[in-house]
Amino acid sequence: MRTLAVFACLLVCSTYAADRPNILICVADDAGFQHLSAYGCKWVKTPGFDRVAREGLLFTRAYTPNAKCAPSRSCILTGRNPWQLEEAANHWCHFPAKFKTYPEVLKENGWFVGKTGKGWGPGIAVDAQGKPRSLTGVDFDSKRTEAPTRQIAAMDYAENFSDFLNAAPKDKPWYFWYGCYEPHRGYEFGSGIAKGGKKLGDIDSVPAFWPDNEAVRTDMLDYGFEIEHFDKHLLRMLQLLEKNGQLDNTLIVVTSDNGMPFPRVKGQEYEMSNHLPLAIMWKNGIKNPGRKVDDYVSFIDLAPTFLELAGLKWEQTGMQPSPGRSLLDIFSSEKSGRVTDSRDYVLIGKERHDIGRPNDAGYPIRGIVKDGFMYLHNFEVDRWPGGNPSTGYLNCDGGPTKTEVLKTRGQEKIERFWQLNFGKRPQEEFYDISKDADCVNNLAEDTQFAARKQALKEQLFNELKAQEDPRMFGKGSVFDEYPYADKQHRNYYERFLKGDKLKAGWINPSDIDNRGD
Repeated sequence: MRTLAVFACLLVCSTYAADRPNILICVADDAGFQHLSAYGCKWVKTPGFDRVAREGLLFTRAYTPNAKCAPSRSCILTGRNPWQLEEAANHWCHFPAKFKTYPEVLKENGWFVGKTGKGWGPGIAVDAQGKPRSLTGVDFDSKRTEAPTRQIAAMDYAENFSDFLNAAPKDKPWYFWYGCYEPHRGYEFGSGIAKGGKKLGDIDSVPAFWPDNEAVRTDMLDYGFEIEHFDKHLLRMLQLLEKNGQLDNTLIVVTSDNGMPFPRVKGQEYEMSNHLPLAIMWKNGIKNPGRKVDDYVSFIDLAPTFLELAGLKWEQTGMQPSPGRSLLDIFSSEKSGRVTDSRDYVLIGKERHDIGRPNDAGYPIRGIVKDGFMYLHNFEVDRWPGGNPSTGYLNCDGGPTKTEVLKTRGQEKIERFWQLNFGKRPQEEFYDISKDADCVNNLAEDTQFAARKQALKEQLFNELKAQEDPRMFGKGSVFDEYPYADKQHRNYYERFLKGDKLKAGWINPSDIDNRGD
């Protein structure tokens, strides 16, 4: 009997290995979940994303733990939260050699692994011997094309994916990372109207923390136009898979790394910063497609999902332990709405993103999102959350909306815009995001919510202690002590104020504010 049982297990396991799905993950650069048409947005059209959602799953509560390019991608690749990643909690870091990524593991286990466009970064990743690491796979970047604007990358992502498919061995499963450079700034001002056929009146609402004027709306439309560029290549990739007969057995994950590159969004930890689009399609493996899933899921859940589908046990991969949870229980369910009761919260947080504060310090935050509420704890309230005014608020990309917000500083009737985006903050913030998704009404001092706020704070801190977050043990300064990997901008604040001719490259000269830090 035992021999028969072992034989049956081997048969099942070998059959599963033969049927392992290919994996395509598509990551937009700086696209918020509110701005894909599957979520009801009327002024951005994303038929590619919408198809994945329609023929798969649309997640309504997917979050990145850290709303900035490099640390967000570090969380995807390792299945760990930023406070568990040492230097990789920071933007422009040295990625620690001790942390393996799941694409590296897949490659070690016989998968054909590649990527196009933006992988992990910006930062430096080398192994223990100092040899460069490709954290997301071998580059397929040779095919170029004429871009719609000068600011959009002249890269034919879909054609590069075609090259990858042609190179992939027929007897191996494959994994591919499509890292679009859009809708990262900069934008060609007015391109959404002139080239995208959009109108200012198409936008149904402007976030409550920005002025509602023509410049801001034009900026938003330009951003939307670049999301559509990302989606056009996604649509072509779906068509390629369909044409070559691989669509049904390919797991397709479509998301973004953080919210839109606008003030109070990218680089912060609010609802619009961390709440991201996520649609997953796998015709051979997802039951009852077309469902909307309201479970709280985190980017740290993706690595466990991919490795379980690959038939690999985490303990055998050499990766550091992950608090993430595989999504296969959601794939195999037929339920819509809340599928797994225990998926009822996510943790978020940040350390140093861009430089521009004294001693290259960051702005540390930890937070929890649960049951439609968000609790945030700001650890260094004397620091400027968007970066110091005198160096141009470097933790916010330059653009028309930033310019419009900065104009409001010192104007009594509208200075609230500057305060919300760039002013200093209290230690605690608490928002009813079910009613206040813009996070402008801080309820932290409202006695009506005191018990709920305290419960979330206690849960957050207990979770962080269990995950050995240095900030819970009086060692949070370590994140500021890790050197900024971009040497030409290191110690930017001190050098800039001394008179060195420095240009960060991602802000406008007019962003520099000499009215006092």
